[in-house]
This record gives sequence, structure tokens and C-alpha cells, in this order.
Amino acid sequence: MNFNFFQQNSSFSLVLLLVILIALVSYTAAAVQSGDRYKPWPISRYFYWTIGIVCTAAAVTGPLAARAHTDFTAHMVGHLLLGMLSPLLLTLAAPITLFLKTINVKSARRLTYILKSQPLRMISHPISAALLNVGGLWFLYTTDLYMAMHNNPILHFLIHMHIWLAGWLFTLSIIYIEPTPHRHSFLLRSCVFVTAFAAHGILSKYIYAHPPAGVPSEQAKIGGMLMYYGGDIIEIAIILIFCNQWFRKSRTVQKLVNTSRRQAPSPQ
Repeated sequence: MNFNFFQQNSSFSLVLLLVILIALVSYTAAAVQSGDRYKPWPISRYFYWTIGIVCTAAAVTGPLAARAHTDFTAHMVGHLLLGMLSPLLLTLAAPITLFLKTINVKSARRLTYILKSQPLRMISHPISAALLNVGGLWFLYTTDLYMAMHNNPILHFLIHMHIWLAGWLFTLSIIYIEPTPHRHSFLLRSCVFVTAFAAHGILSKYIYAHPPAGVPSEQAKIGGMLMYYGGDIIEIAIILIFCNQWFRKSRTVQKLVNTSRRQAPSPQ
């Protein structure tokens, strides 16, 4: 494998760190501005955004990212941070909602129009998002793509960007924290999530038994177990959030039904 680019090109790491710093500062500034206009932005969302960005940074630059080029176990830790934990935390931070609160009405309408567009409707559907997310992982680890990305810095960057964006898109399609013009039923989302959950678990077992090209068997076993059990922890967190939303929605609907029944005129 060719690691010279990743070991010697410090400017690439500096650019990433600059982007990360801008993301942290911009979110904080936007939250303060939103608090001045409306009610204070929840402290918990500052926490989610900060930790989510830190998880992203740890996966793409620094000691863990450097070790991931030679150690599949480190790579899998980075996968969990970049493709699962970071998307969950960033979703809970609700950056799109915050952005809509800080821009002018004309810009907000344009952004809303984009969110309602047909292309976004297609890729944000839970099934499409699941295929992009879990399907992409299957393609990465069951073909020669895993080996190829370590010999091509551009391919390496694009794959990591895909893992991050696909994980975020999938999380957004399952738990509705942000404005979601194209909403789908709890039943559909739960079926898609369970299927994706199972596919992710099966892939981790496949990696355990069939190491990707160039990965030693012992590293593949540890990496497979990390993917299986670490993924379970994050997926359980998503399940708890999802079930809480479903319960609250059901309770709200039941209250509306009870209210309408009380207000309905009694039969003569």
C-alpha cells in the first residue's frame, strides 16, 4: 500500500482541521444569533454538534486515521465514528433547523424548495438511504475497493466522504429531528431500519470469516467484532429515539381523538 501521501502531506490535515474549526465556530455563532432572535438554542445541541465534529475529525485526521492505513481494527473504529456515531450526533444537533433560523426569509424559501425537490425526495427515502449506506459498506468490504482506496488518496477521500454523508442521510431518514418535507410512516421506517440493522450485522460476521483483501485474519476478526457490537450500541440508541418519537406521536394522536370525541355534539 502507498501511504506516502497520508504520512507526508500535512497540508491536507491542516485543511481538514481548518474545515472542522470553521464548522464548530459557525454553529456556535449561528446558535447565539438564533438565541437572540428567538428562544435560546438548547445546550444539548451544542454538545451533540461538538462531539459529532470531534468524532468526524478523529476518523479522518490524526493518530487514529494514520494508523487505520495499516491496522484494520483502527480502520473499523474510524468507521464507527465516521459512519454511525457522528451522523447520529449531528442529526440530534439539528444544523439545518438552526441554519433556517439564521438566514433571511428569501434564502429560507430557496432552501426549503431544494429540500422538497424530487432528487432529494428520492435519495432521502429510507430505502434509498439504506442502500447507499449499508449497500456501500458491502461493496467496500467484499470487493477490491478497500485495497484500492489505500493506494489512491482521491478515492480514499471520496469513500470516506460517502460513508459520512450516507450515514448522516440514513439517520435523517429514520429519525425526524430536522424539517422533513417527505415524511414516511413509522411502520415503513421501522421495517427499513430493522433490515439495514440485520444487513450491517451480517456484514460484520462476513468480515470476521472472510477478511477483506490485504487484511490479516486476526485484525479482521477484531474489526468484525467491533463493527458488530459497536454498531449494536449506536443502533440501540437510534431505536430508543425512534420508539420515543413513535410513542409521543401516538399519544398526541390519541389526545386529539379524545378531544374531538368530547367536543362532538351528542346524538339527539
